[in-house]
Amino acid sequence: MAASWWDEARLTVSGLDPTLFEVELCRGAAGTEAGGVRVTVGITHRGVVPVEARLRVSATLADADDPYWLIPGLFYGENRPAGNERLYPRFARAADEPADPGRFVSPAWSFRADRAATPVVFAWGASAGLALAVDERSTLGLTGLGFSHDGDTARLHADFPAVEAPVSYVGGPQPAVALAETHRWQPGERHEVELCLYQLPADRHSYPPVLRERHARYAAEPPRPWVDVAQAAELAAYGLHRWHFRPEPAVLLETAAFDREFNDNVRGQGDREAMHVAWISGIPYAYALLAHGRRRGDGEYVAAGTAVIDHVCANLAPAGTFWGQWTAAHGWGQSWTPVDGGLHARTLGEATLFLHRADRAERAAGVEHPDWLAATRSNLDVAVRGQRADGNFGGLLHAEDGRVLSWLGSAGLTWVAALAEAHDLDPGYLPAARRGGEYYARFVREEFLHGAPEDVDLAPTSEDGYAAIMAYLALWRATGEEHWLALARHAADWMLTFRYSYNVHFAEHTLLGAYGFRSRGADQASPSNQHLHAYGLICLPEMVELAAATGDRYYLDRTRENLACFRQFIARADGDFNAYRGMASERYYQTACFQAKGMLLTLSHAWSVGVLLLGCEAALSIPQADWDPPSRRRRGPGR
Repeated sequence: MAASWWDEARLTVSGLDPTLFEVELCRGAAGTEAGGVRVTVGITHRGVVPVEARLRVSATLADADDPYWLIPGLFYGENRPAGNERLYPRFARAADEPADPGRFVSPAWSFRADRAATPVVFAWGASAGLALAVDERSTLGLTGLGFSHDGDTARLHADFPAVEAPVSYVGGPQPAVALAETHRWQPGERHEVELCLYQLPADRHSYPPVLRERHARYAAEPPRPWVDVAQAAELAAYGLHRWHFRPEPAVLLETAAFDREFNDNVRGQGDREAMHVAWISGIPYAYALLAHGRRRGDGEYVAAGTAVIDHVCANLAPAGTFWGQWTAAHGWGQSWTPVDGGLHARTLGEATLFLHRADRAERAAGVEHPDWLAATRSNLDVAVRGQRADGNFGGLLHAEDGRVLSWLGSAGLTWVAALAEAHDLDPGYLPAARRGGEYYARFVREEFLHGAPEDVDLAPTSEDGYAAIMAYLALWRATGEEHWLALARHAADWMLTFRYSYNVHFAEHTLLGAYGFRSRGADQASPSNQHLHAYGLICLPEMVELAAATGDRYYLDRTRENLACFRQFIARADGDFNAYRGMASERYYQTACFQAKGMLLTLSHAWSVGVLLLGCEAALSIPQADWDPPSRRRRGPGR
């Protein structure tokens, strides 16, 4: 490595009284494969009485008047668009917007490291980039990381132990008291902390080599699945049918409470009497149940999956699309949006995509569903009619006439996948998919896909990454054109920034700690929803396809970890982790957000069970990927 950039980064240590502490900063003798420099900081307390203290190690990036930040899974550029109604941490330059910690707006942020999918903070300026990587913990406790901006200078920092500033975000619209940990140093006590500093080009997409290297650092601790893929499929199918399926009308209820006695005592309020047409329930998971039933020769599962899809297809909105959601109280209606009559494009597109897949699979089995084919065409025709000349499909459609109500975000990417896969129904769908693919490519290249889930407005989310991978692989599959494959790879790299590369430390007295849950392979939902979830399994076949098409096994390895991770905590029998057989939680709390670290949301979700079933069924159709190598199989107790 050239000495100049190291000197310009001006690595400094602050926060300690120089009259009490001796600090030694040692640069590693050799660089890393990704171009990093390993640094060890030795600290010795030379005082005569105990003292509470925290140290900060900082690095500087010049020529960064308008910096782009990345903390994987946690912070992306400005992180929250100014108009986003959902409040969570946002970066704003002091020259552009006054700091407002009460509304999570600041030019400087510090976070606890377990909020990051990989504990590394990146910054890019006009001519170069810089990254500072740490481990989640050191001998001083939980590590912290963050950044600040002043004029044309960006600073990255790591804290030992962690501090959060200017406030702590714990999932709600009101800031929490900022975390401010310290270590109590005894006279003569010495510690060493390690970090790695990376020089990067100005290209924002220069992060993959760093994240690959950090992922390899923790390779000795893979997930420990409790069951093999076939067993997981059996459990998920049972759970989806037993706890979520209701025959009259045929729906997959969105939630089922672990605690059935509590649920009975509150008159069933733990079970959400509702079904989205996709996303958190609906067609994708009915298709998974149907596919499992066909493979296993289980007529009950086939009938249930078929009935749910029939119910959705028989009740289209006046515009010709699906509705957003069915509820027991009000029947069919709009999506989760305050806009009157609004239907979310991602939900509609995903429902259509999986409906076409279900119909195609059924036709291959010799079964015709004319209503399914008609509903597929009807939805796609509305999407094409509403597409703007530049390719934008819009993010919100009106249920009455299909007109686009919002052009913001990249939620329309899901239509690209649905149209590209359905070009066998109408050749005209492929040009529309191409135009959409070209329009949304700017979001991929700018490293800021956002708007896919209905519940976090225009936040960047892991779900945006899944949608992009599915869209660009579908375009590549339909056309054979290499630039679509390149975009799929770029989108996969971005999606994998949300995927945990290491195992978060859980206290033994917590549920996740007691069961030995390993977080490697799980995805952060979003910077707004900081919990682990399994939704990445929805694009498992695309990730395997991407690995094969590029010859890059890394994508396969990370996908195998994803499936292995969520074969933990699928209830093997009634009473397993206080759930019932076949239940699976939506949320695993790996940091202080919504609930305490180490807790598990005690609700089974149709989508949580459903994506596991989808992933397992896809994996069973790709046995060459070796999903259950002997060294990673686990049975019996979670520990």
